[in-house]
Amino acid sequence: MIVDSHCHLDFPELAADRAGVIARAKANGVERMVTISTRVKRFGEIAAIADENPEIWCSVGTHPHNAHEEPEVTTADLVRLAGHPRCVAIGEAGLDYHYPGDYPAQTLGFRRHIAAARETGLPLVIHAREADDDIAAILEDETGQGGAFPFVLHCFSSGIELARRGLALGGYISFSGILTFKNAATIQQAATMAPADRILVETDAPYLAPIPFRGKPNEPSYVRHTAEKLAELRGVSFAEIGDTTTDNFFRLFSKAKR
Repeated sequence: MIVDSHCHLDFPELAADRAGVIARAKANGVERMVTISTRVKRFGEIAAIADENPEIWCSVGTHPHNAHEEPEVTTADLVRLAGHPRCVAIGEAGLDYHYPGDYPAQTLGFRRHIAAARETGLPLVIHAREADDDIAAILEDETGQGGAFPFVLHCFSSGIELARRGLALGGYISFSGILTFKNAATIQQAATMAPADRILVETDAPYLAPIPFRGKPNEPSYVRHTAEKLAELRGVSFAEIGDTTTDNFFRLFSKAKR
């Protein structure tokens, strides 16, 4: 079994044929998926997808690109919504400096999501893009002040130093289709460096389709190609990487039951 630990089944590219997307995933051994929240205001839609499909769980959170839209969302709001039976994670939240944005709102939201992860015990799904130093500094500051909390650096595309600092805090690293790209040497280095018990796979569908589907809309069935590349890089069998990443998923996303 493979778990796609991060996809967006509410996005139009996948919603139009959601039943087909789920069927193709299962046909390729991807038996579980987490559809990830990008706006708390749309949590009802995300939760409904999970309610209607036993293969799917969900998260609750505000993507950094949308942080300026939801400044009123508090830690208490996140904790309350995370009580939904199918909600197994907080986020995605974090920092994204690739585009101009409301960085103070991103930072405030990130810290509120960290507090919710600590309070609920659910893992925080972290979006980090071109913000390595600030992500690491906030994680270290929050851990030092409030104690450890579970988290995953999702769709890892950062420098090796953030990988090391995140792992040192007990975090996990999730690899997407980027891992299969020819120019992904740093990400591939992180994939071989990370301990076996801290690695996950994901699609971030409908984005970042792996080779041989690069440039096309991504979907959960394609996570198999990322898992195959991860197995190749680590010198293990595909079956072993499937078992390892699935075990890791259920350890980190502990509210999700097999």
